[in-house]
Amino acid sequence: MTKKAVLLLSGGLDSATTLALAREQGFEVYALSFRYGQRHAVELKAAAKVASTLGAKEHKVADIDLRLFGGSALTADIAVPKDRTNDEMSTGIPITYVPARNTIFLSFALAWAEVLKAYDIFIGVNALDYSGYPDCRPEFIEAFERTANLATAYGVEAKQHINIHTPIIHLTKAHIIREGLRLGVDYGMTISCYDPTPEGKPCGQCDSCQLRAKGFSENGIVEA
Repeated sequence: MTKKAVLLLSGGLDSATTLALAREQGFEVYALSFRYGQRHAVELKAAAKVASTLGAKEHKVADIDLRLFGGSALTADIAVPKDRTNDEMSTGIPITYVPARNTIFLSFALAWAEVLKAYDIFIGVNALDYSGYPDCRPEFIEAFERTANLATAYGVEAKQHINIHTPIIHLTKAHIIREGLRLGVDYGMTISCYDPTPEGKPCGQCDSCQLRAKGFSENGIVEA
């Protein structure tokens, strides 16, 4: 019997690699993306291409508007930090953190998983390069997994554990890229930028662009 899994897909390199890893493990993947008012909504085009290319069974885009609350450089009229040093990027919670985003996204994933009778959810969080984000920590994932098993009818009735998979949570960006290249991921179809140009090109200066470039550089690759 084919194992079903719901996977959160942003269109960036982390979630693309996570999708490739889930497929390698034999999962039939149902990819879920969000149009949440993010300034980098161009990522949704990338997510659609990643889902199709890497063999997702289905790809849904949920519409929610986190601009209603703001509080983040990704959902409000707040400048995205540029050209920060490694020390700056590793200190404190950055303004690009979107309040409760992963909690919200995982709740949507859980709802779809319940309908699909899927007991596995994948999310490409990383606790090394994004250690400032509280909802990327292993402690948060463990807590949400406990909640998932208490909050759903199928979790209670089926007596089957719901698992939240985070296969890249302890990997460096360079290691994540190596894993993706091993699995044949074409990173040219992904975008990681927080503040792309109107034409959808990466800025090259935000934290995400810098971390991506560093990861490729450590693999001896310079992206065009």
